[in-house]
Amino acid sequence: MTTHKPLPYGDPAHQAAHQFLVEEAALLDAADYPGWLDLLTEDIRYLMPVRVTTARGAGFSTQPGMGHFDEDMYALRKRVQRLATDHAWTEDPPSRTRHFVTNVRTFRHDDGLKVESALLLFRSRGDTRDADLLSAGRTDLLRETTTGLKLARREITADEAVIRTQNLAVFL
Repeated sequence: MTTHKPLPYGDPAHQAAHQFLVEEAALLDAADYPGWLDLLTEDIRYLMPVRVTTARGAGFSTQPGMGHFDEDMYALRKRVQRLATDHAWTEDPPSRTRHFVTNVRTFRHDDGLKVESALLLFRSRGDTRDADLLSAGRTDLLRETTTGLKLARREITADEAVIRTQNLAVFL
């Protein structure tokens, strides 16, 4: 169960969650994907449902049962391993990214901390293509472990129904 009120910004749990997100963004921007994997639990679920535009009152904003990705630790490790090979054509040349994480709100949850945040991803590839901007909301579940907080679940909801990037080969 999640508490309904967010923790105060000065609460140590909120500050730890916020610091986790900032440090995670730094790892992703540095393309330190093995370091990023170390921040995840073995039972991670990393998903991005397909956003749809519906009439007011329809009761949903994502397409049930459809996702841009829905991955576990095995799939994430395979993606990271592939990025280190010559077969990662979607990342040749590699993306230059900047993850802007803001509007962080933290809630107590039975299984750890539920953390809501807003993400703006700037992505540049090569010299001839326009840069991409992707705006999304994220809902994370962070668990306390013996080595600190770890990401156990991330659900990414894009703000646009049509993703305007060539691919989603980067981590959000």
